[in-house]
Amino acid sequence: MNTEKQDALPITVTNVTKTYGKVRALDDVSLDVKSGEFLTLLGPSGSGKSTLLMVLAGFTRPDCGSLKFGGSEVIRTPPHLRDVGMTFQSYALFPHMTVFGNVGYPLRLRKVPKVEMRDRVEQALETVQLGGFGDRRIDQLSGGQRQRVAVARAIVFEPRILLMDEPLSALDKKLREQMQIELRHLHEKLGMTTVYVTHDQREALTMSDRIAVVNHGRIMQLATPRDLYERPANRFVADFIGDSTFLPVTRRNGQVCYGDMALKHDAPAPDAPDLLLMIRPERIVLSDDGPVNGANNFPATVNDVVYQGDSYLVQARMEDGSQISIRRAMRGSNITSMPVVGDMITMSLAPEDTVLIDGSEA
Repeated sequence: MNTEKQDALPITVTNVTKTYGKVRALDDVSLDVKSGEFLTLLGPSGSGKSTLLMVLAGFTRPDCGSLKFGGSEVIRTPPHLRDVGMTFQSYALFPHMTVFGNVGYPLRLRKVPKVEMRDRVEQALETVQLGGFGDRRIDQLSGGQRQRVAVARAIVFEPRILLMDEPLSALDKKLREQMQIELRHLHEKLGMTTVYVTHDQREALTMSDRIAVVNHGRIMQLATPRDLYERPANRFVADFIGDSTFLPVTRRNGQVCYGDMALKHDAPAPDAPDLLLMIRPERIVLSDDGPVNGANNFPATVNDVVYQGDSYLVQARMEDGSQISIRRAMRGSNITSMPVVGDMITMSLAPEDTVLIDGSEA
């Protein structure tokens, strides 16, 4: 197996629709995945992300639309002729085969000579840090090792496209976070165009070049992790990616206002009938010296203070009754100044953190 970067293929999805009875699992989806990109399909259960991945793999035939790998139309090409690697949530390993047998299976199907097969399987296992595991049985492996075997099997025949369907969901939190970094490094090493499905927003932010947020069979937003988090296109995206508080705003005399206060914000207000002010809890500054010059300053009353190890979560009530959360990192200098229940506080939000979004769900 050649562990240098391959000539990856771009993927072009155009106007793909898939219905099951009255349910539109995919609703006129168009998507471009760049050559060598790590793109994540992120969304809640039933959003259509796995259906889209199955269309890419060839296991689901859409009602209409186009799918190209590079410049070739593959919408009618059966799965075994698409030459894509794939890992599944359940790993889908053969329990009666050894690790070597599982990883070598795609090469056997392609009638690769035995000597070459042995070398390529050993290289694939080395790539996923399982060198020397070839003779092990699958039931002798941990969950993380089984996932590595599944990845080795998916890459051993050097596909130029790799599809991954929630491959880490069965792992515990610590191992899942470790595997996220390992898979990201493996992608950087091999350079395959990778499409990854997850419902875990932190996983998507950690691993992806870009993220497509999917809901009700449509792509709500396609952007880099940072742009998705800092400039979500609508309330659904803002609510699904990270923690947020949404406050209603109005337009008066050409200005955007929250209550009686005209907001200072860097970005122009979106052209939407229902605007919301989105506030991330970690972007709020609690000032011991009162309002901060040049910032948006909001008075509130503390309802609760929750210790969470690396931070405190302060929950407060705004003057209009809206509830808001403020996350304050644990530092020795701020522990003694932490507010207590009943305190009146001033929250400050810098103009660059004052994000106005479309209040609609889609």
